[in-house]
Amino acid sequence: MTLRQPPEWARQDWLWIGFPHAADEWPDVLADAQTEIAGFANAVAQSGQQVRLICRDAKNAAAARALCDPAVTIAEHVYGDIWLRDTGPLVVSDGARMQARLFRFNGWGGKYVMPGDTEIGTALADEAGLEKTWGDWVLEGGAIDVDGTGLAVTTEQCLLNPNRNPHLTRQQIEDRLRRDLGIDRLLWLGDGLINDHTDGHVDNLARFVAPGRIAIPVASGDDDPNAAIYADAHARAAKFGLDIVPVASPGRVEIDDMVQPASHMNFLIASHVVIVPVYETPFQQDALASLQACFPGRKVIGLPATAVLIGGGSFHCASQQMPAKAS
Repeated sequence: MTLRQPPEWARQDWLWIGFPHAADEWPDVLADAQTEIAGFANAVAQSGQQVRLICRDAKNAAAARALCDPAVTIAEHVYGDIWLRDTGPLVVSDGARMQARLFRFNGWGGKYVMPGDTEIGTALADEAGLEKTWGDWVLEGGAIDVDGTGLAVTTEQCLLNPNRNPHLTRQQIEDRLRRDLGIDRLLWLGDGLINDHTDGHVDNLARFVAPGRIAIPVASGDDDPNAAIYADAHARAAKFGLDIVPVASPGRVEIDDMVQPASHMNFLIASHVVIVPVYETPFQQDALASLQACFPGRKVIGLPATAVLIGGGSFHCASQQMPAKAS
C-alpha cells in the first residue's frame, strides 16, 4: 500500500505545539502570544488529547507551566520559530507502517532564518520513535493540505515560488509530492492571502474538511482585501469538481495600518475538537457555525489569535499532529 499523509481528522496520538519565545518576533505582545498559544494547548488537552507543548529552554518552559493546564506536557527542544507545521515531521502511513518525511527548510524562502529550525523536525521524529526519510527539495507542511485519499491542495504562489525550488518544474514538484507523500491528485490554487509571510501557504486559504470536500472563505464586508483571491480559489475548486463549503472570512484586519493575513482557515482539527482562530470581527460567529456543521462529531471552539498573528501565523501553523498508530 502507498504511504501517504492521513487526513487531519484521522485519529491522533498527540499534538505538538510550539511556544513563543522570541520577543523580536512578537514586539510588545510576546506575553499575549504565549497566553493565546497556552489557551490553544489547554483547549486540546482538556478535550482528552495529549498535547506536547514545545519550549525552547527552561525559562520558557516555566512560563508555559504557569499558563497551562496540568494535562499539557511540557517538553524542551531547541527551535527557532514556533511554526512546527512547517519545520516538524510530516508523518505518512499505510495503515501498518508509519514514517516521518523530513524536507529541506530554508526559512520561507530565506526571509526568516532562525537557529534550530532545520533540526527540530528530526528531534520530534526521534522523540516519536519514527523511521525517517529526507526529501531532496524544500517543502513546508503549511504549503499543502490533504484529504487522505491522495488528493492535496496547494498554491502556485508558494510551491512555484523561485525562492523555494527554482530548479524544479511544476511537473517535477507534482512528481515529488507523489513519491514522498503519496499525493496523486493536486488542486493548484493561485495566490494566497495578501501579506502572508509564507508566500501564500494554502492552510490560510483552503482546507479539506472531508474527502473531496474543501472549505474556502468568502469575502466579508465591502473592503475585504482578499475578495478576488477567494473568488479565484472558489472557481478553481469548482472546476476541479470539489464540494465547496463557503466560510465567512474575518474581513479586513489591520494592525498598525497594515493588512494582516488573518484567516479562520488556520484551524486545527484535533481528535475531539476543532480550534479556530478568531480576531474580534463581526463575522466570526458565522464562520464558526459553518465549520461546526462540517464536524458534527467534534466541538468547534473559537479562540483569540491576534497576538499570534503578529508573529506571522496562527494555530494550525504552530502545531503538528502525530497520527495514531494502527490498532
